[in-house]
Amino acid sequence: MKKTILLLAAIGMSTAGFAQKDEIKAANKALKSGDAAAVLSALDGAASTIDNAEAKYVNQFYFLQGEAYAIQAKAGDFSAYDKAVAAYTKAMESETASGKTKYTADIKQKFAIMTSEIVNAAVSDNNEEKYKDAAEKLFLSYSLSPQDTIYLYYAASSAVNGNEYELSLKYYNMLKDINYDGSEEKFSARNIETGEREEMPKSQRDLMVKSGAYDEPKDERTPSKFNEIIKNIALIYTQLGEDDKAMSAYVEAREVNPNDVGLILNQANLYFKQGEKEKFKSLMNEATELDPTNPDLFYNIGVINMEQGNPAEARTAYQKAIDLSPTYINAYLNLSTSFVNEGNALIDEMNKLGSSKKDIARYDELKAEKQAFFKKAAEALESGLAANDNNTDLLSQLKNIYGALGDNVNYMRLKKLLEE
Repeated sequence: MKKTILLLAAIGMSTAGFAQKDEIKAANKALKSGDAAAVLSALDGAASTIDNAEAKYVNQFYFLQGEAYAIQAKAGDFSAYDKAVAAYTKAMESETASGKTKYTADIKQKFAIMTSEIVNAAVSDNNEEKYKDAAEKLFLSYSLSPQDTIYLYYAASSAVNGNEYELSLKYYNMLKDINYDGSEEKFSARNIETGEREEMPKSQRDLMVKSGAYDEPKDERTPSKFNEIIKNIALIYTQLGEDDKAMSAYVEAREVNPNDVGLILNQANLYFKQGEKEKFKSLMNEATELDPTNPDLFYNIGVINMEQGNPAEARTAYQKAIDLSPTYINAYLNLSTSFVNEGNALIDEMNKLGSSKKDIARYDELKAEKQAFFKKAAEALESGLAANDNNTDLLSQLKNIYGALGDNVNYMRLKKLLEE
C-alpha cells in the first residue's frame, strides 16, 4: 500500500511538471507573437506550483513573466514596470541559486533599456507638471540602476515641485543615508575665435586645446549637494509642522557647513517662529557678518528690533538695507512706521494731562515731539518715492501721515497722485 501511495505521488509530480512545461511552452509561443496578455494567461496555470518546479522552468517562468510585463509597460501601462522588475529580479535570483545564467545578462541589458525609457517618461511628466508621476518614475529608475544616485536626487526634486512633501522627505532621507554628494567634474576651455568659455568632455577638451583652437583649459568641481539635501529636509519638516526635527536637521547641516548663510537664515526663521527672538537676532547678526551686502538680512534685523521695542536699532538696520538697495520699498515703509509708532506712543501721556499751565506746557512739548517724529516718517517715505516712482503703498502711507500732521497741501497732492 505504501509503495502505491509513493507511486501515485510521483505520477502527480510528473503530471505537474509536464503541465508546467506545456504552459511555459505556450507562453513562449505567445511571446514570439508579442501577445503579452496571452503570455500571462498561459503562465497563470503554472503559477501556483512553479516555485517547486525544476530550476530551469522556474528561471524561464519568471523571465517570460518579466518579458510580458515589459511589453505592457512599453505600451503605456507604467504600473507594469514594477511587475516586470519584480519578475526579472526573481529570474536572476533563481539563476544565481541554481548556478545557471541563461537569462541574467539579457535581463541586465533590459534593465538598462527600461531605465532609459522610464527616465524619458519622467522628463515628459516634469514638462507637463505631473511632478508626482515624474518622482515615482525617477525613483523606479534609481531602483533599476542604484549606482545612478542622481535619479534619486531628481526624484526628490520632482516631489518637492509637486508639493509631495512626505514623498520628497522619504527620498531626501535616503540621499542623506547614502551620503549623496552630487558634485561633478566640469571641463572647459576658451574658444580663441569667440573668446567664450565652453564646457565639453575632458577628452574632447584636451584635443581642442592640442589643436590650438582653444586655450586656458580648466577643471572645476561643482559644489556638493549634501548641504542642500539637509537644508531641504529641515524645510520640509518645517512645512509639515515638525519643528523639532527641522531644528535638528539645521543643527546637523550647520555642523557640516557653519558659514552657509542660507542655513543660518532658515534656522533663524525657525527660532523666530518658535518665539526665540534673541536667538533669531543673534543668528541674523552672524549672517550679516558673513554676507554684509545682503539688504534682506538688515531688513529682517530691523523687523525683530521693532518687535522687541528697539526703534533706534531698527532704524539703523532699515537704513542699512536702503543703502544697499535704494528701491527697497518695505524698508522705507517700516522705517517710516518706526517714527510713527514713537510719535503715537506719546498720545497716551498727552491725553492724561489736565488744563493747568504746567500741563498745557507739557502737552505742547509732547505735541511738538510727536509732530517731529511724524515729519521724519514723512521724510523717509519721500525718499522712498524718489527711488520708486509713485509706488501706491508709499503714497498711501505718506498721505495718511500728512493728514495726521494737518499738512493739507501735501495731503491733497498725494491724494491726486493716488487717483491718477
